[in-house]
Amino acid sequence: MDVFHTIVFIIVLLIMLGGLSGIVLPIIPSTPLIWFGILIYAICDGFESISWLLLLILALLTIFSLVLDYFGGVIGARKFGATKWGVVGSIFGGIGGFFMGGIVGIIIGPFLGAVLLEIAFGKDFANAFKSGVGTLVGFIGGVISKLVIGVIMIGIFIWKVF
Repeated sequence: MDVFHTIVFIIVLLIMLGGLSGIVLPIIPSTPLIWFGILIYAICDGFESISWLLLLILALLTIFSLVLDYFGGVIGARKFGATKWGVVGSIFGGIGGFFMGGIVGIIIGPFLGAVLLEIAFGKDFANAFKSGVGTLVGFIGGVISKLVIGVIMIGIFIWKVF
């Protein structure tokens, strides 16, 4: 690997680390940033190490990770018995939590939103709480799956470059 490729490789790894930090810092796009770093390397390398087909496969993985992350809380809420009001509450709680309290708000907001709307529309506290727990489980599942996919993408990149 010549100096140019080494410099590009280091810059791309820094971009990817930024993407990994986006898994816990929601303002930073996680897997899209990792994919973008791979795209940069592929362009600079003339698509010798990273092919168009691999870029497409990694783009599909990126989209899949975003879908899992976005719908994780909703899926978790439904699995734990949330009604449509609990799901709506978790969505609004997530949006509100994002603007109100950063990472803590993003975790607690959907939980509180689900619990509060479930109670407001007739569920008892125990079942409403269970729906809220489902949103947390789904959120954590989404984060873990996004982390796994991000690490796999970085691993494939390093494997293909070397």
